[in-house]
Order: sequence, then structure tokens, then C-alpha cells
Amino acid sequence: MPARPRGRRLGRGPAGARTAAANPQSVRVTHRTAVVAACLLAAVGAVCVALAAGGRDGPEAARAELPIGRPLTIAWGGDTTLGSSHGLPPQHGWAVLAPVARVLRAADLTAVNHEGTLATGGSSKCPGGDTDTCFAFRAPPANAAALRRAGVDVVNLANNHAFDFGALGLGQTVSALRRHGVTPTGRPGEIAYRTIAGARVAFLGFAPYPWASPIADPAAIAAYVRDARRHANVVVVFVHAGAEGAGQEHTPAGPETYLGEERGDVRAFAHAAVDAGADLVLGSGPHVLRGMELYRRRLIAYSLGNLAGFHTFATGGTLSLSGILRVTVTADGAFLAGSFTSLTLDGSDIPHVDRAGQAAALVSDLARADFGAAGLVVGADGGVRLTGSDPPP
Repeated sequence: MPARPRGRRLGRGPAGARTAAANPQSVRVTHRTAVVAACLLAAVGAVCVALAAGGRDGPEAARAELPIGRPLTIAWGGDTTLGSSHGLPPQHGWAVLAPVARVLRAADLTAVNHEGTLATGGSSKCPGGDTDTCFAFRAPPANAAALRRAGVDVVNLANNHAFDFGALGLGQTVSALRRHGVTPTGRPGEIAYRTIAGARVAFLGFAPYPWASPIADPAAIAAYVRDARRHANVVVVFVHAGAEGAGQEHTPAGPETYLGEERGDVRAFAHAAVDAGADLVLGSGPHVLRGMELYRRRLIAYSLGNLAGFHTFATGGTLSLSGILRVTVTADGAFLAGSFTSLTLDGSDIPHVDRAGQAAALVSDLARADFGAAGLVVGADGGVRLTGSDPPP
């Protein structure tokens, strides 16, 4: 990662008004497939997590139990940290999210990629401390409350920093998020469910690391997504992949690497996920914006850059551009409409709404260059539409 060396809001309407209180039974997290043993290899040793089956008698029974659903709006922000050894933000992390909380709340459901841990224990993956090439992020567990306060409902933990402090750090992060009403997902085989806006929504996270569902295993991708499809009206897939930093704004065709590490073929992954039944594919990892694509009537956002941090991310140029994407999908997950709010990160990595729309312009240029007629661009009004066309019907 480039770095400096040294909500339950269920049923919230499109305008952000809260229309229903939390329902504890609306959140269900399962580790699916029969019985899968995922061994997470770390410097401190091997930790095996047993992923037990859950579930129903079959797809027909599951689909019969689904609520009817209605169109719903999902918001997505990029990489987020709530503190590290480089500094802890004021107000237990709230200070870094407060400037964009209004935008994050203006959806039925909001998700971000959380980089790092919310923990007190575990051994750092950087034994001698952070260096120019090794960064381990850890913030107090109480900072998870800032996510909930800002309107975040779901957090992706399938990324390269979720295991910065080993299995103990990851476990404490999961506990902290759940304690504050935020649903985590992204561990191997993990599918999280939330019922919102009259629909059951499934969330899965993938990354090229052993503590996440794999992005380079087509059979596993298809199996996990199809399992989620049988039990949900809408399936949202998070992916953390791709090379990092300035100069990595384009989405290449083929595998990517970074510092000698395999970072996946993100285009092939996204298309495979949609082919298996995903309705939204929401990317993170490059720390810069990338273009958006419409594939089989499903939106793919390859990267929204960095949403928020605190003296954590490198800034300047395209590294300071970010955005919050809101996507409205039909009751069965097809793209209906979208909007994009441009952001800029200040020198402390805190986001601010950019009325000049620099991020929207960059995303549009990248979509045209990388995806042609299938690219999704942002209009002057912030609306998302196909390149060279009116908004899709």
C-alpha cells in the first residue's frame, strides 16, 4: 500500500430518512459449503478456521422463502482506515468520516472496504515496525462505532490488511464490528445476509490472500456466488485486487502484480462473479480510481480509491481523488440508476466533497478508454449512465 513513511438503519429510504429500527434477525452470517477447512498461513504459524455448513434444504425451498423486495440503493466507498501507528484520528475515528457521513447515509445500505484491524492484540506482520514496504494498521476496537455513526452497514475484510495482526487481530476486528452493529464479510467461504428495503441481500468478499475467499479459483467463485444467489434477492460481491498507486488507474486485461505479489485478474474475476449470479461487483485495492463497466446489466466498479484515513495513505494527484457511488438496482439486482459524489482527500487523508467533480471526470475518462460502449460515465448532474447514451431504461 502506498503510505507515508514515518448502521441498524434497515429500510432507510433513498433520501436517507430512517424508516425502521434494527431487526436483530435481519442479519445472518454463514460460512457455507459442506465443511471447509481454510488454513490461514501467517508468520506466527498456521491457523485453521473451520467453515461449517448452514442452511436450507435446497434452492427451491430457499427461493420460496425470499421476500418480494423492491428497488433499493446501495452506497459504496473505497479503502478506509480508522487509525494506525501513524496516528489515531480525533473522536475515535468520527473526524475522518464526518465530512461525508451525509452522503454515506443517503442509501438503503452502505458498505466500505476496511483496511487494517480494530484490535488490541495480535503480532504485527512487520516485526520491526512499519517501513517503506511493510505497513500494519491497527486502531482501537471502539473506533468501529464511527463506521456505524457514519451510516456504514457492511464492511469488507477481504483485503491485504485484515490479517496485519494475525488471526487474533482479525477475530477482534470482527467482534468489534458486530458489537457496533456493522456486518463484516470476506473470510473464506463467508456469506453475510441483511434484509433491507424488503429484500434479502447477500455480501461476499474476495481477495488474493488465504484469509479471504479466493479470486483465482473459478470453481470456488461460482460455488459461493451461486449459493448466495439461491438465498438472496440481490448478491453484492466485494473484490480487493489490482496493482497499487499512481499510474494504476487503468483496468488492464489480464493478471496484475504489485511488488512481486500476484494481485489477480480483476476483469476476469468480475465477469465470472456476474456470470455466476452477482448483481454488483464493488472493487478496492489500487488506492486510485478506476473506471466502471456495465456487464450483463450488472454494474462493476473496479476501484473508488481511498475513502478516508488518518496519515495513512499517500496523497497528491490522482491519489487524492475519491468518490462515493450509489447504485439503485431492481428487486432482482439489475442496474436501474446510479449517482457518483466526487471527493478529494486533504493532507491528513480526510475526505471532502468536491463540487468541481474531478473524480467523476477521471472515472468517466477511464470508463471510455477501458470499456468503450460498456463503460459507465458520470454526467454533469452526478448521474451514472452508459457511455454516449441516455440513462438506461
